[in-house]
Amino acid sequence: MRFINQMKLEFLSIPANVAFARVAVAAFASQIDYTLPDLEEIKVAVSEAVGNSIIHGYGNAPDRVVKVHAALTMDTLEIMVEDEGIGIEDIDKALEPAFSTDDERLGLGFMFMHSFMDSLQVDSAPGRGTVVKMSKRTGTGVTRIGTEQ
Repeated sequence: MRFINQMKLEFLSIPANVAFARVAVAAFASQIDYTLPDLEEIKVAVSEAVGNSIIHGYGNAPDRVVKVHAALTMDTLEIMVEDEGIGIEDIDKALEPAFSTDDERLGLGFMFMHSFMDSLQVDSAPGRGTVVKMSKRTGTGVTRIGTEQ
């Protein structure tokens, strides 16, 4: 697959960076023809993935790093959110709606990612971190990169 643009972010695992990541990825995604509702769904999915890294992967430790890589084709955004946290012991269980390792959480993050994106893949191993890969198509194949807005 040939990318027409890509970006990488690395930031500390502090809650303020959830908003930073969601806005940065949505701004990047707006280079191709997503609707406003599409961009809102992308923002929610990124927020959930980054939030999971910070809260569950790193236990809110502020000195760890979350990595986000996003790439665009003519009609698709691919996102990868990566941490080197505690990992997920049972991915199938974690993907179930309402499952959470934290009693104060609803456990809907992966459900939102799955619902709002066209694909979702979670790779993880205990003690080795987690990589969440997501993609979303525009449905139009129109690109605005390099054109006047």
